[in-house]
Amino acid sequence: MLNDIIGCLKKPPLYTKTKGEFWNDEYISKQMLKAHLNPEFNGASRKLKFIDKSVDWIKEIVPSTDYPLLFDIGCGPGIYAERFCKQGYQVTGMDFSKRSINYARNSALKKRLDIAYLYQNYLDMKLYKVFDFATMIYCDYGALSTIDRKNLMCKIYQHLKPSAKFLLDVFSVETYNSFQEMQTWEICNDGGFWREDGYIALYGHYKYSNSVTLEQTTIISNTNTATYYLWNTCFTKETLIEEAKEAGFKVCEVFGDIAGEPYHRGSPTIAILLEK
Repeated sequence: MLNDIIGCLKKPPLYTKTKGEFWNDEYISKQMLKAHLNPEFNGASRKLKFIDKSVDWIKEIVPSTDYPLLFDIGCGPGIYAERFCKQGYQVTGMDFSKRSINYARNSALKKRLDIAYLYQNYLDMKLYKVFDFATMIYCDYGALSTIDRKNLMCKIYQHLKPSAKFLLDVFSVETYNSFQEMQTWEICNDGGFWREDGYIALYGHYKYSNSVTLEQTTIISNTNTATYYLWNTCFTKETLIEEAKEAGFKVCEVFGDIAGEPYHRGSPTIAILLEK
């Protein structure tokens, strides 16, 4: 038993992937959606006050009059997509969570918003459509492995019109430097985020030499043991620009966040506006 617990906390190889689609787990997906929709929680989605500020800024630098067809990649339950639609964009949202996409579709229907939502893995996307503007918001890009990021950049490039724009954000090396390695545990007798019934959670936070962090969670319950991996590749301005240029993009401007704060070396995030 002791060896099993030690094994659960062992630092895994870089970019080890979680087994199964936990974001489509019946119980976990409910918890994830609840986190997305909490206006004061800065986890799954940013706080609504920041989101509103972000959309106001985005519509100024990439106006819907000039870039009407917007592709929101990793759209979740449509929090940004609905706001983009209200600003005059013709929005297509894509996400790999069935629950989030179903919520987004129902919400758009209730509010009479003409938004197209697609349940797809964006790493495998092949749409017979090109867009004027694409967004990938809240550092989803850095959660991918190096190979998957390269693949995604190329796919996004292929789905954009000439001179189209692409806006994304990532965590910076400042976030990597402040990340604390640790191993902790928690007993959840009445259930919690990961399970409805009682469980023990083992947490391992690890840093890797190439500016990558891992938040590893192992859940031990009466029925099973499962480990979940949350990776974050952190970037410098230079490494982010290098990856974008490798895919063929031109750099328009670099910002400190997705709401237009000026970039500086101490920024915890980096936002970059690219052009095909």
